[in-house]
Amino acid sequence: MNRELEFLNNNTSDNTSVVVACSGGPDSMCLLSLVDKLKTTKNITVICAHVNHKLRTESEKEAELVHRYCQENNIIFELLEITDYLNGAFSEEDARKRRYEFFKQMVTKYKAKYLLTAHHGDDLIETVLMRMTRGSNLSGYAGIKQISTNENYQILRPLLTTTKEEIIKYNKENNIPYAVDISNDNLKYTRNRYRHTILPFLKKEDKNIHLKYLKFSKELDAYDNFVSEYIKNKKLIVDNSVDINKINLESTFIKKKTIELIVKEIQKKDYFDISDNQMLEILKLINKNNKSIDLNNGYKGINEYGFLKIIKPENVNFTEIVVDKDIITKYFTFYYNSPDGDDSNNCIYLLSTDIKLPLKLRSKREGDKMTIKNLNGSKKVSDIFTNSKLPKEKRNDYPILVDAKDTIIWIPGLKKSQFAKDKSEKYDIIIKCEAR
Repeated sequence: MNRELEFLNNNTSDNTSVVVACSGGPDSMCLLSLVDKLKTTKNITVICAHVNHKLRTESEKEAELVHRYCQENNIIFELLEITDYLNGAFSEEDARKRRYEFFKQMVTKYKAKYLLTAHHGDDLIETVLMRMTRGSNLSGYAGIKQISTNENYQILRPLLTTTKEEIIKYNKENNIPYAVDISNDNLKYTRNRYRHTILPFLKKEDKNIHLKYLKFSKELDAYDNFVSEYIKNKKLIVDNSVDINKINLESTFIKKKTIELIVKEIQKKDYFDISDNQMLEILKLINKNNKSIDLNNGYKGINEYGFLKIIKPENVNFTEIVVDKDIITKYFTFYYNSPDGDDSNNCIYLLSTDIKLPLKLRSKREGDKMTIKNLNGSKKVSDIFTNSKLPKEKRNDYPILVDAKDTIIWIPGLKKSQFAKDKSEKYDIIIKCEAR
């Protein structure tokens, strides 16, 4: 394991904390042992993060095994027990999300710079082959990265240069305890079929095949990073929206990769994926002004005002909010009686005797109309939204200022009513908004 120790030594700084994701299996116990070797030489604090999924009778013994090893080696032990799952049923996606949320919490708690996982060379081969069979994209075909950055910390996978066989050998030679999950031999699971049928054949061809796959992975990752940087430098994405005028000057390959980057941003916060057919529909949408398509999990692809967006519309109207102090809403921060008002549509001056207090913020209602300052007659709020090119996804929960009689006084940032005073006139209320 000299190569793996060297990787750890070269890619972790001294006097810091590292979180090790440890299931208790041979891979993660091997990793925990390797990290423990660096504890003294690099003066690092090791935190072992173990998740008990409560799915197998062996789970309790595995948690005890890891805990005992940590006690014997002066390693901090942190445990997450999952007792309930989304919709009352186990799913790998939900379990994985819970695990990584827990790992992130531990990174934050201990101000760690690194999260270490025990993915090894065999895992990489299986992942690449499975994605090639299922179909993926450039970053997907690259498989598992040896180093990746997640917000304020790095995820390191030191064992990608070694095989399962070498891991087992190391554990035996160093008396490292570990648990064996018998489900890893069950061929009803796709990964196990690759592991027990295809992997042995490849290893007969070349015992170092895992290193060839790692090289392949790094090559693809380099190409993928180059394309992503190209898209960034061209500024094809603005505020998580695709600039249609710019993207239409690019090849289909760049268009697809740009959309994939938007999807990746969504996936950091929510479950979302698109099929190959949906990707084709999104590509067609680029040339269809003011059109939208339905995607997965409530998301929509929308072509609007020169930008392509993938969003999950929120159609819930918000409750009335009395405005008599500073207020923070979804789209604005409102400052009540702000001393530094201006003449823009982001600020309104009012005289309390002209209106009925209290003032309130609410969302748009069917048939809403407003008499606009310096304009004869009233205008529909829906028309004001359209003429102002307010994105459709904002229209249902955009704040509108009304008085106690429900007379519309102001549409923040867009239009003022006849009740708005000029700065030179008499007024006793100032409300200013600032976009969030």
